Amino acid sequence: MLLGEALRFSIEALRANKIRTFLTALGLVIGNASIILVVTISLTSRDYILEQISGVGSNLIIAYFETGTREAATVDADFLKLADVEAVRRQLGPRIRAATGVIANYDSLLVAGQPRDVLILGTDEYYAGVRNLVRLAGRSLVASDVSLRQRVALLTERLANRMFGSQSAAIGEKVKIFGLEFTVVGTFREKVESFGLSELARETILIPVTVMLYFTPYERIEPMYVQAREAAEVEQVTRQVRLIIEGRHRRGANYYVGNLTAILNAAKNIALILTVVLILIAAIAMVISGIGIMNIMLVTVTERTREIGIRRAIGARARDIQQQFLTEAVLISLGGGLAGILLGVSIPIAARRLVEGLEISFSWLSVWMAFGVSFAVGVIFGLLPANRAARLNPTEALRYE
Repeated sequence: MLLGEALRFSIEALRANKIRTFLTALGLVIGNASIILVVTISLTSRDYILEQISGVGSNLIIAYFETGTREAATVDADFLKLADVEAVRRQLGPRIRAATGVIANYDSLLVAGQPRDVLILGTDEYYAGVRNLVRLAGRSLVASDVSLRQRVALLTERLANRMFGSQSAAIGEKVKIFGLEFTVVGTFREKVESFGLSELARETILIPVTVMLYFTPYERIEPMYVQAREAAEVEQVTRQVRLIIEGRHRRGANYYVGNLTAILNAAKNIALILTVVLILIAAIAMVISGIGIMNIMLVTVTERTREIGIRRAIGARARDIQQQFLTEAVLISLGGGLAGILLGVSIPIAARRLVEGLEISFSWLSVWMAFGVSFAVGVIFGLLPANRAARLNPTEALRYE
């Protein structure tokens, strides 16, 4: 029997039992759609998590003083200083994009008619770029603000709205910080929401670090950020930053020097494990669908025993019978698989078009994988019924009622 004949006979047989064929293929539809959707959801979730982490700042090394062998009141020399930031810039040179630091303090400001403690951060012109801050209105700090100790300030989005009603309205306004008037020159927000887990709060004011030194009892950079030029150099730059800091301070002072690489790798591993688990669940659905195909094909062989006997009597070989029933099983499997693939692909595409700004990561590899699994299910679970049909004795098959 030629393959074309086997396909024609198989299609005719399947069309004779449309409802049964549809219900048998339905498991493959669900299984294949599940595989594609699982991979899509996993990739989208992974990319979102990585984007959130990277949004804090790319290729970042973070350093700050942890503990020492002396009390905090006498440990001023152990704290990171502006001189440490400058030493990192000088010694690492072209291997880094920037190094910056933050000095934090609080002051009471009138916000929405009520006195409120607001976080004040002293920093420099590199901070906004290193931390991926999004400028909403006005400008960021520039080098002259720091070197000339200008009394300028940047407000977070929320603080600008509460104090002046909008971002643009805040530009040029005056705020009194530590008893001195500062001019608002810009407003900003974090690229990704850190929910207070970073040094930035929702209501924060940035001022030049050189001005902040006037209002703090001791100089303490916490944290220091160093941005490596290349992602591949993050680990090596991290080690160099540690050596520079420890070399400038006494023994016994402990410093945290780390990066986001471990967090990024953990997020990737979690996404991979989640993908594997969900694919295994989808694979179970595929196996159950395959068992359904095998069961239906066994029933079909029993129902068509007399037909098999007639075909064997007029010259059909056992191989021809096997080929036809195996072709029917593969057609059911591939038909359901293709329908599942279309469903699995159309849902993410529809979601991307309906929800503005929604970024969905799609893998064509999952489509080919689903197609391959469908074909394999049809072949593997169709072999037993096909072999059973091929082994039927023609004489006994003709007497079957």
